[in-house]
Amino acid sequence: MQNIRQLANLALIGFMGTGKTTVGRLVAEALHFDFLDTDELIQSRTGKTIADIFVQDGEPAFRELERQIVLELSTKTKTVISTGGGLPTNPDNLARLKSYALVVCLWSSPDKIWNRVKNQTHRPLLHDPDPQKKIQELLAAREPFYKQADVLVNTDVRNVREVVQQLVVQYKLATREHQ
Repeated sequence: MQNIRQLANLALIGFMGTGKTTVGRLVAEALHFDFLDTDELIQSRTGKTIADIFVQDGEPAFRELERQIVLELSTKTKTVISTGGGLPTNPDNLARLKSYALVVCLWSSPDKIWNRVKNQTHRPLLHDPDPQKKIQELLAAREPFYKQADVLVNTDVRNVREVVQQLVVQYKLATREHQ
């Protein structure tokens, strides 16, 4: 890895339900960047839903697909990348993202996450007898990885517009510093 970072992109990490896709699309629009969601890319390439990949191929196969996409994205510029919630738990993924993007973690409390995702059926990690407990466990396990982001933004009390504005400002500040 290079010591000088090329912040040609902005990557959003964080747990499901923190707003990565919604915020990411709006930040991309504001910066005149492309938008790419790693989960959507995996689904379009495999012709399977994330839930089907987990059931049919297993989580390790899904994580390998994520790893391949993170490698490929190093050639992109002017792209806002929304990642799957578990993607940064692979230290190589996180290090590679940081080599070509400002990495921003969107953060929310377990209760707020549950309120946002409880009616969504496409979340394979929530197919658990106690999904609220699963959210707390996964969030606790992933927190050390999420905290390695360049910027952490709590989305519990900010509306989408405020989060988007903050990310645009953070990106512009970071790219000025690295020129």
